[in-house]
Amino acid sequence: MEENINLIDSFAEFKEFKNVDRDSLMNILYETFKHMLSKKFGPDANFEVIVNIDKGDLEIYKYLEIVEDEDFEDENTQIPLSKAIKVEPDFEVGEEFIEKIGLKDFGRREILSLRQNLITKVMEFEKLQVYEKYHDRIGELITGEVYQSWKKEILVHDEEDIELILPKSEQIPADFYKKGDTIRAIVARVEMKNGLPSIILSRTSPVFIERLFEQEIPEVYDGLITIKNIVRIPGERAKVAVESYDDRIDPVGACVGMKGSRIHGIVRELRNENIDVVNYTSNLKLYISRALNPAKISNITIDEDNARAEVTMKPDQVSLAIGKGGYNIKLAGKLTGLEIEVYRDSEVDEEDVDLQEFTDEIDPWIIDVLKSIGCDTAKSVLELPVEELAQRSDLEDETIQEIIRILKSEFE
Repeated sequence: MEENINLIDSFAEFKEFKNVDRDSLMNILYETFKHMLSKKFGPDANFEVIVNIDKGDLEIYKYLEIVEDEDFEDENTQIPLSKAIKVEPDFEVGEEFIEKIGLKDFGRREILSLRQNLITKVMEFEKLQVYEKYHDRIGELITGEVYQSWKKEILVHDEEDIELILPKSEQIPADFYKKGDTIRAIVARVEMKNGLPSIILSRTSPVFIERLFEQEIPEVYDGLITIKNIVRIPGERAKVAVESYDDRIDPVGACVGMKGSRIHGIVRELRNENIDVVNYTSNLKLYISRALNPAKISNITIDEDNARAEVTMKPDQVSLAIGKGGYNIKLAGKLTGLEIEVYRDSEVDEEDVDLQEFTDEIDPWIIDVLKSIGCDTAKSVLELPVEELAQRSDLEDETIQEIIRILKSEFE
């Protein structure tokens, strides 16, 4: 229609805003037109705006009061009777006259300005909608598609093509993704930067493990098993404390599954991160003992402030308690909330020799590696099987064989 303000090009652009619902879009259009009309015809003018997004047009009607010719003062709110009866002879003073506003009433500059304002407002509304949508989803597990992979971050698209960011710091060290891959992560935080929503994902957060447990283990999802705490060193090891208020349910067994069937999928998603599932208890000593599994503990002493624990065990159990890279004892401390120190049983083998005595034959860095896995004497190293020593220390087989030869020669 020639008399309509045809903004079909603008409306076509509006349809591309997938995150703006129809009602909100209609409201934005309506308010923008009303603002423009008030600016042009004055705040007292009475208008009706009818927007048709599908057809790409709109109709504007101005409502005027019919007054006597001598009382006519404001053309934006009134119309003289003599003019009104030319349109409809039956009109009388006091009645309402409806005038249709056409394209001729607006200049080209006003139309262009209106179009730009509409696009700006809709874009701002869309950004706000995206921010609010994902701000409400913080901590949720989401699945997206890798759109672009860079050195410092991965750009992910969700099902609505909203851009999400997975920084390198939030990736598991062994993560490797290329364009088109499916990726799972949790929404870690949502920020507004320079007016744009920034949605940050994470695969290193303990919450990520919690959501995977809820997805893979029905009892956790249903609330029959409660996750009390999760601590992890991403890509290496994690400890998950679980509890069930139903005595008929073994929380650890239910989470691990038959032959590890349930937890296997979670471990695979975490790039083979070892997961220790621990039965939670309020008995602090028992909790520490479970957290240090598989090491067998002889005695535990906890200070009065419940801040520090001294754990005593047989020499061959120390390396198990500390674990590869010290991860086991570090995570046990985080899980229980105590600083844990490990000691050998007081029955000291007087014939044993401290590793520091071998610095002239063994490189100091190798001695530091052996100490980090709980071996600080010659016999504590010799008591471990070669395979276990290699697994825990990551030393070459030839290096281990040479260490064993040196240490054995001390006792021969």
